[in-house]
Amino acid sequence: MKLVVNEQEYDVEVTPDMPLLWVLRDELGIKGPKFGCGIAMCGACTVHIDGRPVRACSYPASAVQGAVTTIEGLGQPDALHTVQHAWIEHQVAQCGYCQSGQIMSAAALLETNNNPSDAEIDTAMSGNLCRCGTYPKIRAAIKSAAQALRSQSVPQNDDAEGTA
Repeated sequence: MKLVVNEQEYDVEVTPDMPLLWVLRDELGIKGPKFGCGIAMCGACTVHIDGRPVRACSYPASAVQGAVTTIEGLGQPDALHTVQHAWIEHQVAQCGYCQSGQIMSAAALLETNNNPSDAEIDTAMSGNLCRCGTYPKIRAAIKSAAQALRSQSVPQNDDAEGTA
């Protein structure tokens, strides 16, 4: 089967019921998505399929319809995604195990809502567990990233202050 992962096309020979997580980690060597619970309850394995967050540990590879993005494809070391920037700014990670899934869920939230309330953040992130309890830092980083995204999307108007 063919998969597009992080904008690169792969041809993989796997059983149709193999979870996407194993294809990513074992067949393609993409280690950002983590195995946590194996039953889609902790979110450590979260990736995007066409921008929508899915739990790769319980998502059959044969069901993938669209492009897969992992934490490795969200940003690049020299051009981090806004959420990755915010994570560093707020020093969110402790042990770090769940963080790629947390960042992927946060990025998906901000893709559809760049001004989430605390309740909306809690709802969107409720499927991502952190055993270190970094939830306050996660919320702060999401709010910071949301603000950065809003400021990037504000159209610049030279006439706004009547200077032109």
